[in-house]
Amino acid sequence: MKCLRCGAEMEHVHTDLPFKVRESSIVIIKDLPVWQCGNCSEYLIEDGVMAKVDILIGRVDASVEVEILSYAA
Repeated sequence: MKCLRCGAEMEHVHTDLPFKVRESSIVIIKDLPVWQCGNCSEYLIEDGVMAKVDILIGRVDASVEVEILSYAA
């Protein structure tokens, strides 16, 4: 797969990414499978992976400022 930003090859990797879910709440999802460019670090999240991310984020307590979740859980 080619990077849409720079045209370099993208690799399938696992990484940790933060998601801001409310004004004062951040969820970090560990070991998230993404396509990442080795040249410019642009990344893409596949639709199926993002659907699971949405489910994980939906379960987060609204009062929590920072929560760390594992994608595999």
